Amino acid sequence: MSIHRKSKHEINLMKQAGNIVALVHAAMKDAVKEGVTTKELDELAYKIIKANKADPTFLGYNGFPATICTSVNEQVVHGIPSNEVVLKNGDIISIDVGATFKGFVGDSAWTYPVGEISEEKKLLLKATEEALFAGLEHMKSNDKLENAAGAIEDVAKKYNLGIVRQYGGHGVGRVMHEDPFVFNYRTNNPLVLMHGMTIAIEPMLNLGGDDVIVLNDNWTVVTKDKKASGHFEHTVHVTDEGPEILTKLL
Repeated sequence: MSIHRKSKHEINLMKQAGNIVALVHAAMKDAVKEGVTTKELDELAYKIIKANKADPTFLGYNGFPATICTSVNEQVVHGIPSNEVVLKNGDIISIDVGATFKGFVGDSAWTYPVGEISEEKKLLLKATEEALFAGLEHMKSNDKLENAAGAIEDVAKKYNLGIVRQYGGHGVGRVMHEDPFVFNYRTNNPLVLMHGMTIAIEPMLNLGGDDVIVLNDNWTVVTKDKKASGHFEHTVHVTDEGPEILTKLL
């Protein structure tokens, strides 16, 4: 495993990339409503990223055909924006955004309600966001990556939610996926965190079981039992003082 610790200059570039991602999410929060297509959301994200002199990290990544991932209801991750997918009242949509600025990546996902959602879905969103911040608390020097994974697992268990086990967080930097991989449950990982590491923490929790499958488009991941899934993610800088979230507005 090769983990690249970032310099102060590199962190500053990642903050700018993260700010662009946060600008997209701010726009998504307003744009997500009944009657909007996921393709319209994708076009809006593209415009914002380009207007800020950055490139959409996901576009063309391993052949991915869009700027953002739009995953609705039982879709967990990697949903492809489409003119055919029209948001309706009661849906939830996970929007994953990546922006590359001067060679460095910001990566963040958030799950948004469409109109009025069920109490069950409200709980899912609350719990998954709680799991994200529980994991982020451990992003400090000399803490263990395993403690972040365990904190996420504990929140999932508290709310009796399924944990997506095949996908998780990851290092971020000059490319979107660097070492280390971050499981959202305990695996006896011995890695000790050090100042300068930059990692995306991203719990994906389900209203049903853990199991997921990939659809025939070879991208979209859905829950096997078709129950809704939540996804929240921030890119964070590990420091001696504690976590510094990079994917937020400057």
